[in-house]
Amino acid sequence: MPQNTTQNTPETDLQPSGKRLLRSTSVVSVMTLLSRVLGLVRDVVFARMFGASVVMDAFFVAFKIPNIFRRFFAEGAFSQAFVPVFTEYDRNRSKDEVRELADRVAGTLGLSLFIVTAIGVVAAPLLIALFAPGFLTNGALEDTGRYELAVDMLRLTFPYLFFISLTALAGGILNTYHRFAAPAFAPVLLNIVLIIFAAYIAPGYARPGLVLAAGVFVAGALQLLFMLPFLGQLKMLPRPRWGAGHEGVRKIMKLMAPAVFGASVAQINILFDTLIASFLITGSISWLYYSDRLMEFPLGVFGIALATVILPNLSRHHTPESKDSFSAMLEWAMRLVVLIAVPAAAGLFVLAAPLLTTIFYGGRFAAHDVNMATLSLMAYSFGLVGFIMVKVLVTGYFARQDTRTPVRIGIQALAVNMGLNVLIVVPWVMGGYPGPHAGLAVATSLSAFLNAGLLYRGLRRAGVLERSPRLGKFIIQVSAATALMVMLLWNFLPSGASWLEVELLTRCLWLAASIAGGGLIYFGALVATGVRVADFRMISDESRGGRSG
Repeated sequence: MPQNTTQNTPETDLQPSGKRLLRSTSVVSVMTLLSRVLGLVRDVVFARMFGASVVMDAFFVAFKIPNIFRRFFAEGAFSQAFVPVFTEYDRNRSKDEVRELADRVAGTLGLSLFIVTAIGVVAAPLLIALFAPGFLTNGALEDTGRYELAVDMLRLTFPYLFFISLTALAGGILNTYHRFAAPAFAPVLLNIVLIIFAAYIAPGYARPGLVLAAGVFVAGALQLLFMLPFLGQLKMLPRPRWGAGHEGVRKIMKLMAPAVFGASVAQINILFDTLIASFLITGSISWLYYSDRLMEFPLGVFGIALATVILPNLSRHHTPESKDSFSAMLEWAMRLVVLIAVPAAAGLFVLAAPLLTTIFYGGRFAAHDVNMATLSLMAYSFGLVGFIMVKVLVTGYFARQDTRTPVRIGIQALAVNMGLNVLIVVPWVMGGYPGPHAGLAVATSLSAFLNAGLLYRGLRRAGVLERSPRLGKFIIQVSAATALMVMLLWNFLPSGASWLEVELLTRCLWLAASIAGGGLIYFGALVATGVRVADFRMISDESRGGRSG
């Protein structure tokens, strides 16, 4: 019998319905949507105030480096390893043992992060040279000073890693107890702080880039402080203690080591893109960033939210008796991915130029910047389904505490991405064609599909994901509805030049009408083909019914 009395978890928690999972996913999605909307406001301020400039190229690199390490120590590898182990302790151990695990993890992670952060600040020149070597060459030839500026910025942004990783620890604890709202809301603080620093503080300084970097530092500290009261309400506020020898900490570290790579392949791909983009003309990194931000909008609002919700639930279902429920939950999540991601990807492709024009055009973000960013957004949109599917499928491995298989698959996808980068971008540059940065986005999208396909095959071979005939039928229904939506949008949208010529209010009205009209066409076509909301309601009942039948 479980000794834990922290939750007194009812049976309905152990067999969550599709309705409950949809509700939890919706909570995370709403909070993430708020964060993404404010993130777009932040990026609009960046674009209008600084454009695709030396300052922004340097800032995006300086901010991206701690974020890639964040995937190792925070949402990526750490959370994927921590949540299943913490869930296991919560289910099978006493209150005191659960609290001790939280204390030991907080102390061990905190000290490790402090050391890594100190090294990162000292080694900032080396890190910039490693991740953006083109800054050295271009800086010398063009006298832009991107390298020196990026180094100074990185020394201010790298401590963000310390704060955000401890914030992720707090979020992992809260998510285990189905407290999803606070962790999902925390990123809102980052966007609010950066908007204030970019719009009101930075313009008054001779080196505005350093002010933006300082804003990242402040935002990280605020996010961590925001999470502490919620942990206190659960009586789970850690008292950090060193615990490298603790059984639970060792298990987390063992799972985390390979997960560092397996859960971060997409981020490594993006950093490799940045490395190559640093050799391209000034603005290439910024164009990739602005297009990636729009692609990240549906990825964050839906894909990451769904993966966040199903991980602790899949962890609870990882027993021989719950094999059918485990498979049903994964299949349910995959159908949701198809339902949302396929039309979202098509919409991003068709509306790439209108979106970028409406959101970013103006100030120092010129028509040429819109055209260049449009190329990379169209390329990124192609891979959106793959990106989201990877987020969902990888939880099927980590919930079973299998971190080796995603590593092996991730290595294959990364190798393919690097090869495609060279095969696509080099001929693009040598041929003198415009927008070679878009080739990087094409390679990243293709590798995402390879990653997702291999993850799916691995789950099928492991016998934890059953083939579902209705999934194939559903894909056909969604594809038909999406094709109709694209055809009508493509024929009725105003030309690209028209979007640049009209006022902002008119662009907003056109865009809103296009999105609303596309959504009505898509969901109307789905209903016409027989898709119903009831298809997504109860997954535990289906799985139990399947066993009893």
